[in-house]
Amino acid sequence: MEGKRPASADPEHAPNGGNAQPPVRKRRSRWPLVVALIVVLLLAAQGIWSRHSAHAALEREADHASALSVAVVKPQKSTAALDLVLPGNVQAFLDTPIYARTNGYLKKWYADIGAHVKSGQLLAEIDTPEVDDQLRAARADLANAEANYALAKSTADRWTTMLKSNSVSKQETDEKVGDMLAKKGSLDAARFNVARLEKLTSFQKVYAPFDGIVTARNVDVGALIDAGSSGGPAKELFHVVDASRLRVYVNVPQAYAPDVKPQQAAYLTMPDSPTKRYPGSVARTAGAVDPTQRTMLVEVDVDNRSGALLPGAYAQVHFALGAGAAPFTLPGNTLLFRPGGVRVATVDAQQHVKLVPITLGTDFGTRVAVTSGLTGDEQVILNPQDSIVDGAPVRVVPSKAGSEAAGASSTHAGSATPAAAEAGSEAGTQPSGSGE
Repeated sequence: MEGKRPASADPEHAPNGGNAQPPVRKRRSRWPLVVALIVVLLLAAQGIWSRHSAHAALEREADHASALSVAVVKPQKSTAALDLVLPGNVQAFLDTPIYARTNGYLKKWYADIGAHVKSGQLLAEIDTPEVDDQLRAARADLANAEANYALAKSTADRWTTMLKSNSVSKQETDEKVGDMLAKKGSLDAARFNVARLEKLTSFQKVYAPFDGIVTARNVDVGALIDAGSSGGPAKELFHVVDASRLRVYVNVPQAYAPDVKPQQAAYLTMPDSPTKRYPGSVARTAGAVDPTQRTMLVEVDVDNRSGALLPGAYAQVHFALGAGAAPFTLPGNTLLFRPGGVRVATVDAQQHVKLVPITLGTDFGTRVAVTSGLTGDEQVILNPQDSIVDGAPVRVVPSKAGSEAAGASSTHAGSATPAAAEAGSEAGTQPSGSGE
Protein backbone atom coordinates (compact mmCIF):
# COMPACT_ATOMS: atom_id res chain seq x y z
CA MET A 1 0.00 0.00 0.00
CA GLU A 2 2.80 2.26 0.85
CA GLY A 3 4.73 1.44 -2.34
CA LYS A 4 1.89 2.62 -4.63
CA ARG A 5 1.52 6.17 -5.87
CA PRO A 6 -1.63 7.74 -6.92
CA ALA A 7 -2.38 7.42 -10.60
CA SER A 8 -2.44 11.12 -10.87
CA ALA A 9 1.09 11.31 -9.64
CA ASP A 10 2.35 9.05 -12.43
CA PRO A 11 3.44 11.12 -15.29
CA GLU A 12 2.74 8.38 -17.80
CA HIS A 13 -0.84 7.91 -16.58
CA ALA A 14 -1.54 11.63 -16.07
CA PRO A 15 -4.08 13.31 -18.40
CA ASN A 16 -2.60 14.49 -21.74
CA GLY A 17 0.40 12.28 -21.17
CA GLY A 18 1.43 14.33 -18.18
CA ASN A 19 1.74 17.58 -20.36
CA ALA A 20 -0.27 20.61 -19.04
CA GLN A 21 0.20 22.94 -22.20
CA PRO A 22 -2.18 21.56 -24.96
CA PRO A 23 -5.09 24.04 -24.04
CA VAL A 24 -2.75 27.02 -24.83
CA ARG A 25 -2.03 25.63 -28.28
CA LYS A 26 -5.74 25.49 -29.06
CA ARG A 27 -6.15 29.12 -28.10
CA ARG A 28 -3.24 30.08 -30.35
CA SER A 29 -4.70 28.16 -33.27
CA ARG A 30 -7.86 30.35 -33.17
CA TRP A 31 -6.02 33.70 -33.75
CA PRO A 32 -5.54 33.35 -37.53
CA LEU A 33 -9.26 32.78 -37.89
CA VAL A 34 -10.00 35.91 -35.86
CA VAL A 35 -7.51 37.97 -37.88
CA ALA A 36 -8.92 36.67 -41.15
CA LEU A 37 -12.44 37.48 -39.98
CA ILE A 38 -11.35 41.01 -39.03
CA VAL A 39 -9.66 41.49 -42.44
CA VAL A 40 -12.79 40.30 -44.20
CA LEU A 41 -14.92 42.68 -42.16
CA LEU A 42 -12.54 45.56 -42.89
CA LEU A 43 -12.54 44.80 -46.62
CA ALA A 44 -16.32 44.61 -46.61
CA ALA A 45 -16.56 47.89 -44.74
CA GLN A 46 -14.10 49.48 -47.16
CA GLY A 47 -16.10 48.24 -50.15
CA ILE A 48 -19.34 49.52 -48.69
CA TRP A 49 -17.79 52.89 -47.87
CA SER A 50 -16.19 53.26 -51.32
CA ARG A 51 -19.48 52.45 -53.01
CA HIS A 52 -21.26 54.93 -50.77
CA SER A 53 -18.65 57.61 -51.54
CA ALA A 54 -18.87 56.91 -55.25
CA HIS A 55 -22.65 57.12 -55.12
CA ALA A 56 -22.49 60.37 -53.19
CA ALA A 57 -19.97 61.79 -55.67
CA LEU A 58 -22.19 60.68 -58.54
CA GLU A 59 -25.16 62.39 -56.94
CA ARG A 60 -23.14 65.57 -56.47
CA GLU A 61 -21.94 65.43 -60.08
CA ALA A 62 -25.48 64.83 -61.28
CA ASP A 63 -26.74 67.76 -59.23
CA HIS A 64 -23.92 69.91 -60.63
CA ALA A 65 -24.64 68.82 -64.17
CA SER A 66 -28.38 69.40 -63.78
CA ALA A 67 -27.74 73.08 -62.98
CA LEU A 68 -27.79 75.21 -66.16
CA SER A 69 -24.49 76.93 -66.93
CA VAL A 70 -25.08 80.62 -67.68
CA ALA A 71 -23.01 83.71 -68.43
CA VAL A 72 -24.08 86.95 -66.82
CA VAL A 73 -23.59 90.69 -67.26
CA LYS A 74 -24.49 93.65 -65.11
CA PRO A 75 -26.59 96.60 -66.29
CA GLN A 76 -24.46 99.58 -67.20
CA LYS A 77 -25.22 103.23 -66.66
CA SER A 78 -23.06 105.74 -68.47
CA THR A 79 -22.91 109.53 -68.41
CA ALA A 80 -20.97 109.62 -71.68
CA ALA A 81 -22.58 110.59 -74.96
CA LEU A 82 -24.07 107.93 -77.20
CA ASP A 83 -21.81 106.99 -80.09
CA LEU A 84 -24.15 106.52 -83.06
CA VAL A 85 -22.32 104.54 -85.76
CA LEU A 86 -23.71 104.46 -89.31
CA PRO A 87 -22.28 103.43 -92.69
CA GLY A 88 -21.15 106.24 -94.97
CA ASN A 89 -20.35 106.62 -98.65
CA VAL A 90 -17.13 108.61 -99.19
CA GLN A 91 -17.10 110.83 -102.27
CA ALA A 92 -14.70 113.45 -103.59
CA PHE A 93 -15.79 117.05 -103.14
CA LEU A 94 -15.42 117.56 -106.91
CA ASP A 95 -15.97 114.55 -109.15
CA THR A 96 -16.20 115.34 -112.85
CA PRO A 97 -16.33 113.22 -116.02
CA ILE A 98 -14.74 115.02 -118.99
CA TYR A 99 -16.31 114.66 -122.44
CA ALA A 100 -15.38 116.03 -125.84
CA ARG A 101 -17.31 118.98 -127.31
CA THR A 102 -16.15 118.43 -130.87
CA ASN A 103 -15.93 115.53 -133.31
CA GLY A 104 -12.69 114.03 -134.58
CA TYR A 105 -9.89 111.66 -133.66
CA LEU A 106 -7.69 111.71 -130.58
CA LYS A 107 -4.36 113.14 -131.62
CA LYS A 108 -2.48 112.84 -128.33
CA TRP A 109 -3.09 112.52 -124.60
CA TYR A 110 -0.89 113.94 -121.82
CA ALA A 111 -2.26 112.56 -118.51
CA ASP A 112 -2.83 108.98 -117.43
CA ILE A 113 -4.64 107.54 -114.39
CA GLY A 114 -3.17 108.62 -111.07
CA ALA A 115 -1.70 111.80 -112.52
CA HIS A 116 -2.01 114.93 -110.37
CA VAL A 117 -3.11 117.76 -112.64
CA LYS A 118 -3.57 121.49 -112.17
CA SER A 119 -6.47 123.62 -113.29
CA GLY A 120 -6.06 124.48 -117.00
CA GLN A 121 -3.47 121.76 -117.63
CA LEU A 122 -3.66 120.21 -121.12
CA LEU A 123 -5.00 116.65 -121.02
CA ALA A 124 -5.44 115.74 -124.68
CA GLU A 125 -5.61 117.07 -128.25
CA ILE A 126 -8.27 116.14 -130.82
CA ASP A 127 -7.75 116.31 -134.58
CA THR A 128 -10.93 117.78 -136.19
CA PRO A 129 -10.48 118.08 -140.00
CA GLU A 130 -14.21 118.43 -140.68
CA VAL A 131 -14.61 121.26 -138.20
CA ASP A 132 -11.57 122.98 -139.66
CA ASP A 133 -13.14 122.86 -143.12
CA GLN A 134 -16.42 124.18 -141.77
CA LEU A 135 -14.58 127.07 -140.15
CA ARG A 136 -12.83 127.99 -143.42
CA ALA A 137 -16.15 127.89 -145.25
CA ALA A 138 -17.77 130.05 -142.60
CA ARG A 139 -15.01 132.62 -142.86
CA ALA A 140 -15.51 132.75 -146.64
CA ASP A 141 -19.23 133.30 -146.12
CA LEU A 142 -18.36 136.05 -143.66
CA ALA A 143 -16.16 137.77 -146.21
CA ASN A 144 -18.95 137.55 -148.79
CA ALA A 145 -21.45 138.94 -146.32
CA GLU A 146 -19.14 141.80 -145.44
CA ALA A 147 -18.75 142.71 -149.14
CA ASN A 148 -22.48 142.59 -149.79
CA TYR A 149 -23.17 144.69 -146.72
CA ALA A 150 -20.57 147.26 -147.70
CA LEU A 151 -22.14 147.62 -151.18
CA ALA A 152 -25.65 147.79 -149.79
CA LYS A 153 -24.64 150.37 -147.19
CA SER A 154 -22.93 152.66 -149.72
CA THR A 155 -25.95 152.42 -152.04
CA ALA A 156 -28.35 153.20 -149.24
CA ASP A 157 -26.26 156.18 -148.17
CA ARG A 158 -26.25 157.60 -151.72
CA TRP A 159 -29.99 157.19 -152.16
CA THR A 160 -30.61 158.79 -148.79
CA THR A 161 -28.50 161.81 -149.86
CA MET A 162 -30.31 162.12 -153.21
CA LEU A 163 -33.67 161.94 -151.45
CA LYS A 164 -32.88 165.21 -149.72
CA SER A 165 -32.81 166.95 -153.13
CA ASN A 166 -35.82 164.99 -154.36
CA SER A 167 -33.68 163.35 -157.03
CA VAL A 168 -35.10 159.94 -156.19
CA SER A 169 -38.37 158.74 -154.83
CA LYS A 170 -39.03 157.88 -151.23
CA GLN A 171 -40.02 154.32 -152.17
CA GLU A 172 -36.77 153.57 -153.94
CA THR A 173 -34.76 154.99 -151.05
CA ASP A 174 -36.59 152.80 -148.56
CA GLU A 175 -35.89 149.76 -150.72
CA LYS A 176 -32.16 150.50 -150.72
CA VAL A 177 -32.11 151.03 -146.96
CA GLY A 178 -34.05 147.78 -146.39
CA ASP A 179 -31.59 145.88 -148.59
CA MET A 180 -28.75 147.28 -146.51
CA LEU A 181 -30.39 146.10 -143.28
CA ALA A 182 -30.93 142.61 -144.70
CA LYS A 183 -27.29 142.45 -145.71
CA LYS A 184 -26.42 143.56 -142.17
CA GLY A 185 -28.42 140.64 -140.77
CA SER A 186 -26.65 138.20 -143.07
CA LEU A 187 -23.32 139.64 -142.00
CA ASP A 188 -24.15 139.17 -138.29
CA ALA A 189 -25.25 135.59 -138.91
CA ALA A 190 -21.98 134.85 -140.73
CA ARG A 191 -20.00 136.35 -137.85
CA PHE A 192 -21.86 134.26 -135.25
CA ASN A 193 -21.31 131.12 -137.32
CA VAL A 194 -17.59 131.81 -137.47
CA ALA A 195 -17.50 132.44 -133.73
CA ARG A 196 -19.34 129.16 -133.09
CA LEU A 197 -16.93 127.15 -135.21
CA GLU A 198 -13.94 128.90 -133.64
CA LYS A 199 -15.22 127.79 -130.23
CA LEU A 200 -15.59 124.25 -131.53
CA THR A 201 -12.03 124.29 -132.75
CA SER A 202 -10.95 125.55 -129.33
CA PHE A 203 -12.37 122.28 -127.94
CA GLN A 204 -9.68 120.44 -129.87
CA LYS A 205 -7.64 120.83 -126.69
CA VAL A 206 -9.02 119.27 -123.51
CA TYR A 207 -8.00 120.95 -120.26
CA ALA A 208 -8.33 119.99 -116.60
CA PRO A 209 -11.21 121.94 -114.99
CA PHE A 210 -9.62 122.03 -111.51
CA ASP A 211 -6.72 120.71 -109.45
CA GLY A 212 -7.18 117.02 -108.90
CA ILE A 213 -6.30 113.45 -109.80
CA VAL A 214 -7.07 111.64 -113.04
CA THR A 215 -8.91 108.48 -112.00
CA ALA A 216 -9.84 107.21 -115.48
CA ARG A 217 -8.61 107.49 -119.10
CA ASN A 218 -10.96 105.82 -121.56
CA VAL A 219 -9.43 106.78 -124.92
CA ASP A 220 -6.17 106.30 -126.79
CA VAL A 221 -4.46 107.81 -129.80
CA GLY A 222 -6.53 107.44 -132.97
CA ALA A 223 -9.83 106.77 -131.19
CA LEU A 224 -12.95 108.25 -132.76
CA ILE A 225 -14.28 111.09 -130.63
CA ASP A 226 -17.95 112.09 -130.59
CA ALA A 227 -19.10 115.39 -129.16
CA GLY A 228 -21.14 115.43 -125.97
CA SER A 229 -21.96 112.77 -123.37
CA SER A 230 -24.92 111.16 -125.10
CA GLY A 231 -22.84 108.06 -125.75
CA GLY A 232 -22.72 107.22 -122.02
CA PRO A 233 -19.73 106.36 -119.85
CA ALA A 234 -17.91 104.64 -122.72
CA LYS A 235 -17.52 108.05 -124.44
CA GLU A 236 -16.00 109.66 -121.39
CA LEU A 237 -12.46 110.84 -122.11
CA PHE A 238 -11.15 111.38 -118.57
CA HIS A 239 -12.43 111.37 -115.02
CA VAL A 240 -10.94 113.90 -112.62
CA VAL A 241 -11.61 114.17 -108.88
CA ASP A 242 -10.55 116.63 -106.23
CA ALA A 243 -9.96 114.48 -103.13
CA SER A 244 -8.43 117.18 -100.92
CA ARG A 245 -11.88 117.49 -99.37
CA LEU A 246 -14.44 114.73 -99.10
CA ARG A 247 -18.19 114.52 -98.84
CA VAL A 248 -19.50 111.58 -96.80
CA TYR A 249 -23.19 110.82 -97.25
CA VAL A 250 -24.99 109.06 -94.41
CA ASN A 251 -28.59 107.89 -94.11
CA VAL A 252 -29.59 108.63 -90.52
CA PRO A 253 -32.62 106.64 -89.23
CA GLN A 254 -35.72 108.58 -88.32
CA ALA A 255 -35.28 107.89 -84.60
CA TYR A 256 -31.99 109.83 -84.54
CA ALA A 257 -32.68 112.41 -87.26
CA PRO A 258 -33.66 115.22 -84.81
CA ASP A 259 -30.35 114.79 -82.95
CA VAL A 260 -28.13 115.35 -86.02
CA LYS A 261 -27.73 119.04 -86.90
CA PRO A 262 -25.43 121.12 -89.16
CA GLN A 263 -22.04 122.11 -87.71
CA GLN A 264 -22.18 119.09 -85.39
CA ALA A 265 -18.88 117.28 -84.90
CA ALA A 266 -18.42 113.79 -86.29
CA TYR A 267 -15.55 111.49 -87.18
CA LEU A 268 -14.84 108.61 -89.53
CA THR A 269 -13.27 105.21 -88.98
CA MET A 270 -12.22 102.80 -91.72
CA PRO A 271 -12.65 99.01 -91.57
CA ASP A 272 -8.92 98.48 -92.16
CA SER A 273 -7.91 100.90 -89.36
CA PRO A 274 -10.73 101.02 -86.79
CA THR A 275 -8.60 102.76 -84.14
CA LYS A 276 -7.72 105.74 -86.34
CA ARG A 277 -10.17 108.64 -86.42
CA TYR A 278 -10.68 111.19 -89.20
CA PRO A 279 -12.45 114.30 -87.87
CA GLY A 280 -15.23 116.00 -89.80
CA SER A 281 -18.39 118.01 -89.32
CA VAL A 282 -21.98 117.89 -90.50
CA ALA A 283 -22.16 120.29 -93.46
CA ARG A 284 -25.87 119.99 -94.20
CA THR A 285 -28.88 117.74 -93.79
CA ALA A 286 -31.80 117.05 -96.09
CA GLY A 287 -34.18 118.39 -93.46
CA ALA A 288 -36.73 115.71 -94.32
CA VAL A 289 -37.13 111.96 -93.93
CA ASP A 290 -37.23 109.80 -97.03
CA PRO A 291 -40.70 108.20 -96.99
CA THR A 292 -39.33 105.02 -98.58
CA GLN A 293 -36.34 104.32 -96.34
CA ARG A 294 -37.44 106.39 -93.30
CA THR A 295 -34.00 107.96 -93.15
CA MET A 296 -32.62 111.47 -93.49
CA LEU A 297 -29.68 112.15 -95.81
CA VAL A 298 -26.77 113.86 -94.04
CA GLU A 299 -23.55 115.20 -95.57
CA VAL A 300 -20.37 115.17 -93.50
CA ASP A 301 -17.35 117.09 -94.83
CA VAL A 302 -13.87 115.76 -94.05
CA ASP A 303 -10.52 117.43 -94.70
CA ASN A 304 -8.38 115.03 -96.74
CA ARG A 305 -5.37 117.09 -97.75
CA SER A 306 -3.16 114.31 -96.44
CA GLY A 307 -4.69 111.89 -98.94
CA ALA A 308 -5.28 109.23 -96.29
CA LEU A 309 -8.87 108.60 -97.42
CA LEU A 310 -9.83 107.39 -100.89
CA PRO A 311 -12.98 108.56 -102.69
CA GLY A 312 -15.53 105.83 -103.20
CA ALA A 313 -14.51 103.98 -100.04
CA TYR A 314 -16.82 102.64 -97.32
CA ALA A 315 -16.51 104.26 -93.91
CA GLN A 316 -18.23 104.22 -90.55
CA VAL A 317 -19.44 107.63 -89.42
CA HIS A 318 -19.66 108.32 -85.68
CA PHE A 319 -22.07 110.93 -84.31
CA ALA A 320 -21.90 111.94 -80.66
CA LEU A 321 -25.47 112.18 -79.41
CA GLY A 322 -26.54 113.46 -76.00
CA ALA A 323 -26.55 111.02 -73.10
CA GLY A 324 -29.92 112.33 -71.83
CA ALA A 325 -31.04 110.61 -68.65
CA ALA A 326 -28.30 107.98 -69.06
CA PRO A 327 -30.56 104.95 -68.41
CA PHE A 328 -29.34 101.46 -67.69
CA THR A 329 -28.43 99.56 -70.82
CA LEU A 330 -28.31 95.85 -71.53
CA PRO A 331 -27.24 93.79 -74.54
CA GLY A 332 -30.12 92.89 -76.79
CA ASN A 333 -29.52 89.15 -76.23
CA THR A 334 -30.58 89.38 -72.58
CA LEU A 335 -34.26 90.15 -73.23
CA LEU A 336 -37.14 87.72 -72.91
CA PHE A 337 -40.40 88.66 -74.63
CA ARG A 338 -43.23 87.06 -72.70
CA PRO A 339 -47.01 87.52 -72.97
CA GLY A 340 -46.88 89.59 -69.78
CA GLY A 341 -44.20 91.93 -71.12
CA VAL A 342 -40.46 92.13 -71.50
CA ARG A 343 -38.38 90.43 -68.82
CA VAL A 344 -34.77 89.63 -68.03
CA ALA A 345 -33.53 86.51 -66.24
CA THR A 346 -31.32 87.30 -63.23
CA VAL A 347 -29.36 85.10 -60.82
CA ASP A 348 -29.99 85.58 -57.09
CA ALA A 349 -27.63 84.89 -54.17
CA GLN A 350 -28.79 81.25 -53.96
CA GLN A 351 -27.86 80.67 -57.61
CA HIS A 352 -31.46 80.46 -58.74
CA VAL A 353 -33.21 82.22 -61.61
CA LYS A 354 -35.41 85.23 -60.96
CA LEU A 355 -37.39 86.79 -63.83
CA VAL A 356 -37.58 90.58 -63.53
CA PRO A 357 -40.06 92.66 -65.58
CA ILE A 358 -38.51 95.75 -67.20
CA THR A 359 -39.52 98.72 -69.34
CA LEU A 360 -37.50 99.38 -72.49
CA GLY A 361 -36.26 102.75 -73.69
CA THR A 362 -34.27 103.69 -76.78
CA ASP A 363 -32.82 100.95 -78.94
CA PHE A 364 -29.11 101.78 -79.38
CA GLY A 365 -28.49 98.87 -81.71
CA THR A 366 -26.17 96.53 -79.84
CA ARG A 367 -27.60 97.67 -76.50
CA VAL A 368 -31.06 98.66 -75.33
CA ALA A 369 -31.96 101.24 -72.70
CA VAL A 370 -33.94 100.05 -69.67
CA THR A 371 -35.95 102.86 -68.09
CA SER A 372 -37.32 100.93 -65.12
CA GLY A 373 -37.13 97.57 -63.37
CA LEU A 374 -33.40 97.41 -62.59
CA THR A 375 -31.22 98.71 -59.79
CA GLY A 376 -27.88 98.06 -61.45
CA ASP A 377 -26.71 95.28 -59.11
CA GLU A 378 -28.43 92.40 -60.88
CA GLN A 379 -26.61 89.56 -62.61
CA VAL A 380 -28.47 89.34 -65.89
CA ILE A 381 -28.20 86.11 -67.89
CA LEU A 382 -26.92 86.33 -71.44
CA ASN A 383 -28.83 84.35 -74.09
CA PRO A 384 -31.42 82.87 -71.72
CA GLN A 385 -33.38 79.87 -72.89
CA ASP A 386 -36.98 80.44 -73.91
CA SER A 387 -38.08 77.79 -71.39
CA ILE A 388 -36.26 79.30 -68.41
CA VAL A 389 -38.48 79.74 -65.33
CA ASP A 390 -38.31 81.29 -61.88
CA GLY A 391 -36.39 79.25 -59.29
CA ALA A 392 -34.43 77.13 -61.76
CA PRO A 393 -30.93 76.31 -60.43
CA VAL A 394 -28.10 77.73 -62.49
CA ARG A 395 -24.34 77.82 -62.40
CA VAL A 396 -22.59 81.07 -63.31
CA VAL A 397 -19.59 80.69 -65.60
CA PRO A 398 -17.27 83.49 -66.74
CA SER A 399 -18.08 85.01 -70.11
CA LYS A 400 -15.37 86.79 -72.08
CA ALA A 401 -17.91 88.26 -74.46
CA GLY A 402 -20.01 89.48 -71.57
CA SER A 403 -17.08 91.13 -69.83
CA GLU A 404 -16.00 92.83 -73.04
CA ALA A 405 -19.51 94.08 -73.66
CA ALA A 406 -19.74 95.39 -70.12
CA GLY A 407 -16.39 97.11 -70.43
CA ALA A 408 -17.35 98.72 -73.70
CA SER A 409 -20.66 99.95 -72.34
CA SER A 410 -18.96 101.62 -69.38
CA THR A 411 -17.49 104.21 -71.74
CA HIS A 412 -20.58 104.84 -73.86
CA ALA A 413 -24.24 104.03 -73.75
CA GLY A 414 -24.09 102.00 -76.93
CA SER A 415 -23.42 102.06 -80.64
CA ALA A 416 -26.04 101.69 -83.34
CA THR A 417 -25.13 99.43 -86.22
CA PRO A 418 -26.82 100.04 -89.59
CA ALA A 419 -29.23 97.12 -89.33
CA ALA A 420 -30.02 97.71 -85.68
CA ALA A 421 -30.48 101.43 -86.20
CA GLU A 422 -32.79 100.71 -89.12
CA ALA A 423 -34.77 98.31 -86.95
CA GLY A 424 -34.82 100.85 -84.16
CA SER A 425 -36.18 103.53 -86.46
CA GLU A 426 -38.90 101.21 -87.79
CA ALA A 427 -39.89 99.30 -84.65
CA GLY A 428 -39.25 101.85 -81.95
CA THR A 429 -37.69 100.15 -78.95
CA GLN A 430 -38.23 96.53 -79.94
CA PRO A 431 -34.73 95.05 -80.28
CA SER A 432 -33.99 91.53 -81.32
CA GLY A 433 -33.98 88.97 -78.52
CA SER A 434 -35.16 85.57 -77.46
CA GLY A 435 -38.58 84.83 -76.13
CA GLU A 436 -41.97 83.63 -77.06
